[in-house]
Amino acid sequence: MFNEYYKEIISTIIVIVVLLLLRVFTSSVVKSYAKVTEINDHRTHLMVKYINIFVQVLALISLFTIWGVKANQIYVVLSSAFAVIGVALFAQWSILSNITAGVILFFSFPFKIGDIIKIHDKDFPIQGEIYDIRAFHVYMRTAEGEFLTYPNNLLLQKGITIVTMQSDVREFTD
Repeated sequence: MFNEYYKEIISTIIVIVVLLLLRVFTSSVVKSYAKVTEINDHRTHLMVKYINIFVQVLALISLFTIWGVKANQIYVVLSSAFAVIGVALFAQWSILSNITAGVILFFSFPFKIGDIIKIHDKDFPIQGEIYDIRAFHVYMRTAEGEFLTYPNNLLLQKGITIVTMQSDVREFTD
């Protein structure tokens, strides 16, 4: 049996090794980028997770191809899965838009934890300190001590002013 599937077994081992190397490489690249730009650790781990899921899906498709699963069979399974996912996401489009906005906020990095921002909303203007930035929403604390959860997609749609930025207080010693 080993001789019969020799090429497939070797190719599978190569795909698994490449998958592991890509996970380590992309993780180190994202973490070094986050360190240089001073991005929150939670956001960094979230982006590493998203990238790892994408790489695993590519590896899975490669393994299907190696083991002789026909392309039209993969298309039928994927189109069925995407149809179900599409209906679910259409019903929950705000979740997808918040995740996308979270990715955009991660890479554009317009503000960070500790910044006091003012959100220019005609009906409900908000000013508060950013407490935490997550994949779906931002936690803020107002001057009155209220804790707010604000969706990421609205942060990209509304005008925002950074009132004060968090400053690094450092003591210099000789």
